[in-house]
Amino acid sequence: MKIQPNSKLVFIGDSITDCSRVKPAGEGLGAALGNGYVSLVDAHFGAICPERRIRVVNTGIGGNTVRDLKSRWQADVLDRQPDWLSIMIGINDVWRQHDVPLFQETHVLADEYEATLEELITQTKPALKGLVLMTPYYIEPNRQDKMRVRMDEYGAIIKRLAKRHDAICVDTQAAFDKVLKTTYPATLGWDRVHPSVVGHLIIARAFLAGIGFKY
Repeated sequence: MKIQPNSKLVFIGDSITDCSRVKPAGEGLGAALGNGYVSLVDAHFGAICPERRIRVVNTGIGGNTVRDLKSRWQADVLDRQPDWLSIMIGINDVWRQHDVPLFQETHVLADEYEATLEELITQTKPALKGLVLMTPYYIEPNRQDKMRVRMDEYGAIIKRLAKRHDAICVDTQAAFDKVLKTTYPATLGWDRVHPSVVGHLIIARAFLAGIGFKY
């Protein structure tokens, strides 16, 4: 596995990462890490390789866009001094363009999305041992769907940034697409965004595969 023993791994993102985690510090026992993919990743570490002593911290906040991440980056990333950082953001950046199309001040267009992430990564990468960038996703198999088209565009930005900064890229959309070949979208996420437990396990397994986790 690429994450070194005794590392601190911080996850930051929106509601998909948040999942009712404890605030302000999403770490510790019980429901501290929330009820989503972050908790599942931590459970794998604790059950299969506890000797590595990987400390997991969840700083996801529901409703966030990349603008929100920038506003709290100092407190929720830099001040926590992670060894490894995982970023998954973009769903709300895209979604607001579709569910509230008239509220243009809430829309984070592709250029701003990429430039902001570039700034945050450039600021943080020198102090990290490793960086994971996770694509946003839409649980929709129709690739001509307007929101799916836009989400794929933002996913492509994540792939470019990962290549540019030598980061691990976790393609969560591809992970969902594989399951969507035989599964109706609403069974994985009623609104095609917030996943069921099965959906969170799909994300967790994609993350674990990306970091070279061995069962």
